[in-house]
Amino acid sequence: MERNKLCWCGSGKKYKKCHLAIDNEIARHADQGEIVPTRDILKSIPQIEQIRKSADLNTAVLDHVAAHIRPGMNTEEIDRLVYDFTVSHGGIPAPLNYQGFPKSVCTSVNNEVCHGIPDENIILEDGDIVNVDVSTILNGYYADASRMFLIGNVSKRARRLVDVTAECVELGLAQAKPWNHLGDIADAINTHAQANGYSVVEEIGGHGVGLAFHEEPWVSYVAPKGSEMLLVPGMIFTIEPMVNEGGPDFFIDEDNGWTVYTEDDGLSAQVEYMVLITEDGAEVLSK
Repeated sequence: MERNKLCWCGSGKKYKKCHLAIDNEIARHADQGEIVPTRDILKSIPQIEQIRKSADLNTAVLDHVAAHIRPGMNTEEIDRLVYDFTVSHGGIPAPLNYQGFPKSVCTSVNNEVCHGIPDENIILEDGDIVNVDVSTILNGYYADASRMFLIGNVSKRARRLVDVTAECVELGLAQAKPWNHLGDIADAINTHAQANGYSVVEEIGGHGVGLAFHEEPWVSYVAPKGSEMLLVPGMIFTIEPMVNEGGPDFFIDEDNGWTVYTEDDGLSAQVEYMVLITEDGAEVLSK
């Protein structure tokens, strides 16, 4: 665009004082044959402001769950907590009826990798680990994050898996900065998981989010360093590796068509951050 016109990002600045240098840097990487984001992947400043509000509510929902989760409760109760809190604060639970998903949240216990469906017959017992994956729509903008919860007296084996998974996400986050690549995040995560004797699920990854529940890019956590899409200010996506104590293979429940289980019945853990690439690093919008 013309140098002296207002920048496309909504900053109110002229293009030459705002995104011209960034766009030139993107073009330089593209000329080198790298995968670069198209402009529709990059969020404008007004969009980021609205997405941040959705993310704040998403974090508040997770805090609400954290304040109430306990041994002896069933996962249907978690679903009700999420639905009631989200709706009472003007939001919509994004999973509800998404491609037929029947509940407002995913609750994945022990050997469930992801997409566990809340059920009054699934009781959280002492020693369980459970991932609660919350996704929120507020005024048409989307947010997504998940946490692991340790129920009662958890074994050292299970606690170590959860701790290493959290470490993986933090190491991935440290690589989430402009002009790095999605593969740099993946390499940091996969290297740490493998160093601790764990595996990362290969076929299920993260995703862009903000204007829709799932957007480009798809985010692998096993890709080589320096590969995949260039990281550019304005990108919003999730860092959410699924770390298995055994092998990375899984299967999907044939009855409900959603819940993913480890093939070897080992434990699985997942921590999900929703991040915005800024000009000097990354901002965690929800976790």
